[in-house]
Amino acid sequence: MTVLSRPVAVGAALVLDRVIPEPPNRWHPVAWFGSTMTKLEHRIWSDDRDTGLGYTICGVALGVAAGTLVRSTTIALTVALGGGGLRNVAHEVAEHLEASDIDTARRTLPSLVGRNPSELDESGISAAVVESVAENTVDAVVAPLFWALVAGAPGALGYRAINTMDAMVGHRNERFEQFGWASARLDDAANWIPARLFAASVWLIAGRRRASLVRAVRDDSGAHPSPNAGVAEAAVAGALDVQLGGTLRYGERVEHRPLLGDGQRPSPEHIRSATRLVDRAVAALAGAALAGTYLRQRVKR
Repeated sequence: MTVLSRPVAVGAALVLDRVIPEPPNRWHPVAWFGSTMTKLEHRIWSDDRDTGLGYTICGVALGVAAGTLVRSTTIALTVALGGGGLRNVAHEVAEHLEASDIDTARRTLPSLVGRNPSELDESGISAAVVESVAENTVDAVVAPLFWALVAGAPGALGYRAINTMDAMVGHRNERFEQFGWASARLDDAANWIPARLFAASVWLIAGRRRASLVRAVRDDSGAHPSPNAGVAEAAVAGALDVQLGGTLRYGERVEHRPLLGDGQRPSPEHIRSATRLVDRAVAALAGAALAGTYLRQRVKR
């Protein structure tokens, strides 16, 4: 596949992600990869960064090799994308909140976020979902799309390997603080450009709220513990005129996140607004890639 045909493959994969239901884990290649890397982690784990670096290199090599074998950027990117599942769970939580069924909304929320939902009210749950939609659109859609454009099928599945390892071992806890360091830092690097492309695409469609978006990203995102999630969440907060962040509870651990944006606290309606917003932002990115391809072809003629 030539570089100029990759945007077409990306567009096809985005359509397939919309129309093909996500398979159960026993049939999902990403789940197979996760099982393989779990077995490797159990076999080689050591509380040091060098062993973790070896683990990370093995995982990236496996992802790139899989993409090389698959060859088709459309197929590889369809496997790597996770936007459909993200959107479905977000809408499910919104439906429960709209029906005033906060208990079911709390039970559904862990499918999206790791925080403890037991003490969250309607606004807290809504904020958690909007934050997850923003952050995970970068992880599950924009970054795979970007790396597919850069490096085709190996790029898409290589990135998915990086992001999956970060979800598995990139935690700041006793077991993974050292071992997962390389996976976490590589994931930060792989998402740095996609997070900012996402913010730029949200800015393009934000209309009269562009100024508040710029202000939120410029003034608030830097205090976020993630160099990429902060940018994505601040962009969405500014575009929706809401305020995200605040105190979060992860099990027994309490984390005080910075406030992002200066609007109202989110409500259930903002969940649906957020999914529409990110869908439009992704479409804008795909459209820009296709337009760039067309212009390059015209120049070559």
